[in-house]
Amino acid sequence: MDARELWLRFETYHDVTYFTPESRAVTDALGCKGGWMGYFGMRAAPLGAAAPETVTAAFYSFHPRMVARALPDAWEVASPERFLAARLEGVDGALRRMLPTLDLGEAAELALRAASAVPLAGRVMGAANAALPVPDEPHLALWQACTTLRESRGDGHVAALVAADLTPCETLVLFGADKGLEASYLRKARGWSDEEWAAAERSLTERGLFDGEPRDGGLTPAGRALREDVERRTDAAAEAPWRALGTAGTERFLELMTPPALALGRRNDAMRTNPMAIDPVAQIAG
Repeated sequence: MDARELWLRFETYHDVTYFTPESRAVTDALGCKGGWMGYFGMRAAPLGAAAPETVTAAFYSFHPRMVARALPDAWEVASPERFLAARLEGVDGALRRMLPTLDLGEAAELALRAASAVPLAGRVMGAANAALPVPDEPHLALWQACTTLRESRGDGHVAALVAADLTPCETLVLFGADKGLEASYLRKARGWSDEEWAAAERSLTERGLFDGEPRDGGLTPAGRALREDVERRTDAAAEAPWRALGTAGTERFLELMTPPALALGRRNDAMRTNPMAIDPVAQIAG
């Protein structure tokens, strides 16, 4: 069992949720002011009408100011229940466009079995999504299961970051250095100022984790080791659903989800142009 290989499949399927034309259209129709209000409203909706402080804590890498520009105003635009219905409508439209042949019943069954075994204790986003009703249509049931698996894994990742004593901004600095992403893009994407970013770099430099040297992306050996340890802990914390599904079921899920993940990777414009999105085509087919 390779938790990272599994993540590539269910994360790619989940990623149609927020940045497709279909999802943007449904949140615009609700009355959202911009795409980020739609994003925070849809992703946070399983928590109910949560305060911006709660959502900032759960999502981790976003600046509190960025969240507060969307919440709680989004709950005045529409209730969490309407956001949940809207995100399902957007996902349905996106999947029908990008995967015209929706023969996903067996994959949905396996994913639901795995999702029923996600750890819930201490995993706020995973538990909130696990509590939602499962749609009848197989392609949407599969999406619901993948979303539960994705958010539960994300909760485990946040726990690993907290254990590593990394602040949200420090996390992004190390992530960007490791992946070769432009700091200016990450700052804008998560709402951090130049001054806050520079302060995070100084803090990491004092800890011996970052040196800004282009030859190694800015990470010191200790910084790279910490990044690898965080990812290893994240993978380890995400293994329970697949142990419950068993070797045969897990291998079958991996087999069934590879074609749709590759198809979505090729057809999802947002996935191809977002530097922070995974590239399933390169990582699965490459």
